[in-house]
Formats: sequence, structure tokens, C-alpha cells
Amino acid sequence: MSENGFKARDNGVFEVSGQVTFQSVPQFLAHTDKWLQGGTGKVTIDMHGVTLADSAGLALLIEWLQLARSAQREIVFTHMPDQMRDLIRVNGLTQVFGLT
Repeated sequence: MSENGFKARDNGVFEVSGQVTFQSVPQFLAHTDKWLQGGTGKVTIDMHGVTLADSAGLALLIEWLQLARSAQREIVFTHMPDQMRDLIRVNGLTQVFGLT
């Protein structure tokens, strides 16, 4: 099992890794200020290290979308795992996340 993590990289890119589930969402949500208050440009959440996601993880992404919109920041999710994409499709949110 990989450790859950949130790591800042250059140019507004943040890496999310580990499990994005009911148990870990509060941990990830606590990092919101790191990217939300960190500038005015686009924020990229790189999810290549996510090993497990559930509906609470999807709720976290929706919360981040709303917070970014409120702060007039663009947010993009990259390398989204198939499990998260499936949750987005099942819940009819493909347009919200720009999935085809």
C-alpha cells in the first residue's frame, strides 16, 4: 500500500498520491490552502500516484472545483486513474470534468 501524499511541484502543479477515499479526504482537503492561496494561475492536480479512489474522493475533486471557481482559479486534473473516471461517468459528471 502506498502512503497518501500531496506534494507541490513547479508551475502550480501538485501531485496527489495514495488512496483518495473516505478515510483520507480530510487529509487532502487540508492541503487546499497550499494551492488555492498560492497564486493566480492555473492549478494542475496530477493524480498519477493515486492507487484507490471512492465516492468521497470524487466529492473532494468536486469541492476543489468549486473552491477554485470561487477563487477565480482554473483547475485541471491530469493522469486521473480509471477508477476515478468510472466514478465520474457513473455519476453523470463527464462534462464537469471535461471527460470524453
